[in-house]
Amino acid sequence: MSQIRHLIAQRDRIVDAISALTVPVNELKEVGCLMEAKQMESLQKVAIKKLDESKENIEAAILKLVNKDSNLSSKVDRVTTIKGIGVVTAIAFLVYTNGFTSFDTAKELACYCGVVPFVSKQSGTSVKSKARVSAFANKKLKRLLHLCALSAKQHDKDLKAYYERKVAEGKNKMSVINAIRNKLVLRMFAILRDERDFVENYVRKSA
Repeated sequence: MSQIRHLIAQRDRIVDAISALTVPVNELKEVGCLMEAKQMESLQKVAIKKLDESKENIEAAILKLVNKDSNLSSKVDRVTTIKGIGVVTAIAFLVYTNGFTSFDTAKELACYCGVVPFVSKQSGTSVKSKARVSAFANKKLKRLLHLCALSAKQHDKDLKAYYERKVAEGKNKMSVINAIRNKLVLRMFAILRDERDFVENYVRKSA
């Protein structure tokens, strides 16, 4: 776990470096400075290619470590049966939750991931302020879950229908995406608890 955590941290640094190089180029394109953008792309093409190669090498090293442990690899395989959850996210969750053993309930895990809003306190007849997530949330897992939610609402028919229905009802889009993030956490917790792959409309058998 310690080795994987260090490799994930280094991968994050490389991803940040790639973003630092590519974002300014895209911003130039958006404002119509195409010639300047093209020049910058040409100048940093080699650097970005090398960074991409390093990222791929680190991901391969992470997978190699995971595959050495049958328990970890089986958990990654199960979690990735959920549409929207990729290998990188699955491994990050395993590392930061100690193989999903650090939390007794799905709600505890969801709170740790920062996807459960905490309703602000209300005094007398005063209006409640906007609900916020815990400041102690794991921001990395929250960020990964956001990307997973965006993918899930496109490729999971139930979550796509849920998103479209809630938005049509007038719900804030980001609030709905946060609800999808929460649903993904609940799904991960459930399939690992029951030691099964994800199945749509699954009905848990009674004890």
